[in-house]
Amino acid sequence: MTTTYVITVPGTFLRAPDDDTRAGLARRLRPADPHHTELGREEDIDVLTVNDDRTFSARVEVTAGTSREAEAEAVRGVAAALRDVGFDADDAPLGPPAVTGVDNPA
Repeated sequence: MTTTYVITVPGTFLRAPDDDTRAGLARRLRPADPHHTELGREEDIDVLTVNDDRTFSARVEVTAGTSREAEAEAVRGVAAALRDVGFDADDAPLGPPAVTGVDNPA
């Protein structure tokens, strides 16, 4: 059985992203937007939050068999989206992912 998880992946931009880069990153994360889950709609969860100190949180929806698999898939997806906009692991290191929601179909 698979479950839909909302996973938060934190990170830090070591070089400041411009507005276009932020928008591009959000677009690349959009297919995994947590607004597609009941939890995401209720909580009004944004796919990407970037703070003034350049820390960020990406919140993505992942369907997986276990929370560990979901976390690993979320990190892979966020890392790929960051690479697509020109940020590698040295430019935007990621922190440990966390399950921040579970959307079990009734």
